[in-house]
Amino acid sequence: MTYSIVARDPATGQLGVGAQTHFFGVGALLPWAEAGVGAVATQAFVNVGYGPRGLELLRAGVPAATTVDLLVAEDPDVAYRQVGVVDARGSVGLHTGGSCAPHAAFARGHQVAVLGNMLAEPGVCQAALAAFESADGDLADRILAGLRAAEAAGGDVRGSQSAALQVVSGRRGPAPWDEVVVDLRVDDHPDPLAELSRLLPRSRAFGAVGGVMFTRGLTLGPFEGVEPDELEERLRALASAAEVIGPDNREADFWRAVLLARAGRHREAADLFADVVAFRPALLRFAEGLAPLGFLDSEALAAITARAGEAA
Repeated sequence: MTYSIVARDPATGQLGVGAQTHFFGVGALLPWAEAGVGAVATQAFVNVGYGPRGLELLRAGVPAATTVDLLVAEDPDVAYRQVGVVDARGSVGLHTGGSCAPHAAFARGHQVAVLGNMLAEPGVCQAALAAFESADGDLADRILAGLRAAEAAGGDVRGSQSAALQVVSGRRGPAPWDEVVVDLRVDDHPDPLAELSRLLPRSRAFGAVGGVMFTRGLTLGPFEGVEPDELEERLRALASAAEVIGPDNREADFWRAVLLARAGRHREAADLFADVVAFRPALLRFAEGLAPLGFLDSEALAAITARAGEAA
């Protein structure tokens, strides 16, 4: 019993699912997405198997509408199910069984569908679709805007408890787990959409930190082959991430100090790292432990820790 959005971004090919419900842990049940393949939202008296089976069919090239037809044909309890599917070409398939709890509804747009049951008002899905189609930002932003509009229009008649947001890229390849853009779950919260809205920019910020950590020039080996523009871009990404993450978590600043030290900008590295260590003294030992692993040579380690002892 919930409302959800399945969509494809025509510009990027990204595929996504978002949902909110008054039930624990909707993210473990409803949303299914695979890069370059499609997305499935399975709900009402949920048949979780619609998710993996739907993706299997989409992966084999079965269009969204036919995928839905095959799913419901295999299910003796189809009258109690609701499912929405979007495929990698943007076509949509929908099913709402006649025994889904009222209000049960759906709204279809260009490469997007909204579906819901046990809704407080019959216009919830249409409100979500209108907000999705008029929102700015990337696919995750627009799905979240649609979910917020659905809630403002009445949402789940029972209230709210959990929410989820998944977005994957449009690139199909041998490692689909590398193509996950957003994967957020709020399992139990008095305002799960507000929490999802808080987590989305933090997810992007930590993604930027990870993207810098595990790229050429920062980890494992000497700092070689990184052009000045590339270095500045990475440093800006870490600085921006630090602003989003906030002053109570210095992860982005720690790795920015490491990157500065590896680039030979020792004074800037020492100043920043001293501030980080003043916040959490144990990070001095952490930096020293990273040196033998190839993150810092002896010169960079000496530079980054030059003032850290005083701060600790």
